[in-house]
Amino acid sequence: MIYYPLTTGRNMDEILRLVDALQTADANSVATPANWRPGDKVIVPAPNTTELAEERVDAGYECTDWYLCKKSL
Repeated sequence: MIYYPLTTGRNMDEILRLVDALQTADANSVATPANWRPGDKVIVPAPNTTELAEERVDAGYECTDWYLCKKSL
């Protein structure tokens, strides 16, 4: 839910962006960073093993650290 005071206007572009982000996250089991727009990279869940972390680097993911990687859809 998004709560706005009655005296504050709604930003329809942000609401549509939020719906796109929620649908993308649900359909692809990923997370979307702040201000994400369709076509931007998404965040993949952290790996459970060292081997999975190494596979991400080999697969071309953009990794900041072993647990934080982004990919294009």
